[in-house]
Amino acid sequence: MAALTDSNLPDLTLLSKGKVRDVYSTSSPEHLLFVATDRISAYDVILKNGIPGKGKLLTQISLFWFSKLGHIIPNHFVTANVDEMPTEVKQYKEQLDGRAMLVKKAKVVQLEAIVRGYLTGSAWSEYKKSGTVHGIPLPIGLVESQKLPEPLFTPSTKAEQGAHDENISPDQAANLIGEALYAQISQAALQLYSEAAAYAHSKGVILADTKFEFGLVPSSTSTNEETLILVDELLTPDSSRYWPLEGYETGKSQPSFDKQYLRDWLVSSGFRKGLESGKEGEEGQGWTIDDSVVEGTRQRYEEAVKLLMS
Repeated sequence: MAALTDSNLPDLTLLSKGKVRDVYSTSSPEHLLFVATDRISAYDVILKNGIPGKGKLLTQISLFWFSKLGHIIPNHFVTANVDEMPTEVKQYKEQLDGRAMLVKKAKVVQLEAIVRGYLTGSAWSEYKKSGTVHGIPLPIGLVESQKLPEPLFTPSTKAEQGAHDENISPDQAANLIGEALYAQISQAALQLYSEAAAYAHSKGVILADTKFEFGLVPSSTSTNEETLILVDELLTPDSSRYWPLEGYETGKSQPSFDKQYLRDWLVSSGFRKGLESGKEGEEGQGWTIDDSVVEGTRQRYEEAVKLLMS
């Protein structure tokens, strides 16, 4: 099976091309078409080759979580059935089946809403230096991969394509988007994480941390107000750090069902900041994932989806 790294819908207008998703306008003024390709990124760099079938797995798990957590906050999902999409979309059914969603247009809130339940990644790096996470003081003596006393909402800026997100403090985030909206987002994000983490745990999976994105749509009850909704993907291995519960042990890094396996390979292959476009002497060539790492990454994604949806 070949990876679909670029969608090809010539009769539609491509609005944006993200790290994974291609977004198209449709003949419906209220809706967009989201296409999950098989592209994969690490350290904000899109790799040259993709992971076959990854876009379909991401769509499958997002739809699962949209349905499961829909009682907490509404989301942008309309349909994943290509036959129910606008006429101009239906002609591409063979390409889109299983990897496309028709979604509501929304004004995206410029904030990455990250919730952390365990001390790992950049949070662990900061804690080792200063005893804080996003400037939030934590108890002394915590170790890597330890479960936090309670989940933390740790926002970051939403960077443009090719730039890096920046961790910011809750106060900075509230100043950026307004205190009322910040409070609404942080409350929703923490509730979403807590329910998802409890469910994942029951399936033998630890949800260490995750990233949510939110948008605003016109309110159905007031012409002067907007309603907060979930947008983009939800609790996928791209946006979340999933660990197997079996074998979990604090004080060290954990095996994962997410992109950490790919990140580790990149670093071992010589990737570092400043070499985003390729190794020395190969500027502009980009980074190509070894076949064995492609397969290993695909298997980890498949296993996560299988465990969570079984």
